[in-house]
Amino acid sequence: MIDALIAAPLMLPAFAGTATLLFRRRRRWIGAALSVGSTAGLVLLAIVLMGQAQGQGPTAYALGDWPAPFGIVLVLDRLAAMLLLLTAVLGLAVAAHATLTGLDRKGWHFHPLFQFQLLGINGAFLTGDLFNLFVFFEVLLIASYGLMLHGQGAQRLTAGVQYVIVNLIGSTLFLIALGLLYGVTGTLNMADMAVRVASLPPGDVGLLRAGGLLLVTVFALKAALAPLHLWLPRTYGSTAPAVAALFAIMTKVGAYAIIRTVPLIFGDWVGQVLLPAALVAILLGFAGLLAARGLRDMAAFGLIGSTATLLVAIAQFDQSAMSAALYYLPHTTLSAALLFLTVDLVIRWRPAEGDSIVPTSAFAGQGRLALLFLAAAVALAGLPPLSGFIGKLLILQASLASSSAIVIWALVLVTSLLAVVGLARAGTTVFWKQGQCPPTSKNRTAFRAIEAMPAFFLLAMLGLLTVAAGPATAYADATSRQIFDMSAYVRAVLGPDAPGAVR
Repeated sequence: MIDALIAAPLMLPAFAGTATLLFRRRRRWIGAALSVGSTAGLVLLAIVLMGQAQGQGPTAYALGDWPAPFGIVLVLDRLAAMLLLLTAVLGLAVAAHATLTGLDRKGWHFHPLFQFQLLGINGAFLTGDLFNLFVFFEVLLIASYGLMLHGQGAQRLTAGVQYVIVNLIGSTLFLIALGLLYGVTGTLNMADMAVRVASLPPGDVGLLRAGGLLLVTVFALKAALAPLHLWLPRTYGSTAPAVAALFAIMTKVGAYAIIRTVPLIFGDWVGQVLLPAALVAILLGFAGLLAARGLRDMAAFGLIGSTATLLVAIAQFDQSAMSAALYYLPHTTLSAALLFLTVDLVIRWRPAEGDSIVPTSAFAGQGRLALLFLAAAVALAGLPPLSGFIGKLLILQASLASSSAIVIWALVLVTSLLAVVGLARAGTTVFWKQGQCPPTSKNRTAFRAIEAMPAFFLLAMLGLLTVAAGPATAYADATSRQIFDMSAYVRAVLGPDAPGAVR
């Protein structure tokens, strides 16, 4: 019965999303309350599942009691539990922000789409099957299409069409990769594929690598690695900043898929392709942040750079580097989301200038917002005392064993400086320099203080990750060991008598 809780992160947003549809026109506050309450419930549920994952090894739950590899299997381990909790915490902050600021009232279907987005993300983290990973990718993408266009606008519509086209291409490549892999191995269950790959005849290894490389390309597209990153700045810079804050977790879905499939199925040769792409993406991301003229574009490029930093550690496919990546992963997600929510408050509280990086006339709540922006900038740039500094130190330390250590150190340090300069320039321009527009006379300080609560909640989560760096790194170490223990994953899915995955 406890194992059945593994399906709850899928069922809860599915029921909540359906329920919010009933209140989309009348008594919309009930639908909003259901959405926020459901997301808060996901936080509690993820904490319970994380405790379960810590207490035992990987646990599989067969839907409909059909055994693997023939049925649909959900797999809970330390990595999945950590990402479920991260998604729930981020979702709670975004749902509360959208409700408090009135973003959810700019269209009829915000909360249903929001809940189905969470359903797709949670499903991607839990599935043990590559085809169902594709299905959950499509669920979260379809929901993201609606959220991306929420609030309307010509610029948003143009960016939305491009976003849809890019993801349709990615979905097509995903299906082609699945066809190749199924043709070679005869299965799409990840544990079963890991076993069969170990005994493939030499003549099929080339096809396996071709399918694996195509699949990893799709995941790299989702993670916005160079040269597949060009869709992200336009998409995230055009949508509502609060929606972009939720989308910060979507690049981590691509990173998660790489972590899950490469050590288990394909092998660390993939790192030879991923590492150069991640290094180029770091440079392009933080250079774009420095050159940005708008706060939303700046946050979008910052997300590219910080996600690429995460992928540099992942692409080494080493246990210590993976541990550093797992500590840095929640930081980069929360810090990017914090910056997007802060940008949304800037747009709302100084409506004359929007998100342009230009001098600003005095407005109510300027000091509070300047403090929040400073904290978000420190977090995204990886400066002390927040957890980004610890995460980057761990990544640099783990990279000493890499043959590309000099390049990694040089790019991470130089791009961190670019991030500091770009964020400092934006902060001093917006909050210190005086603009020509008359000061805002309408005072809504109390209401604005409430609007800032979700952003301060994310800042508190970053503070907690910093203060609890010891337990967090210990959890990351144990999770990294579990990721590279392929035999335990195979036995959890296929049964205790299943052969180990030996490549």
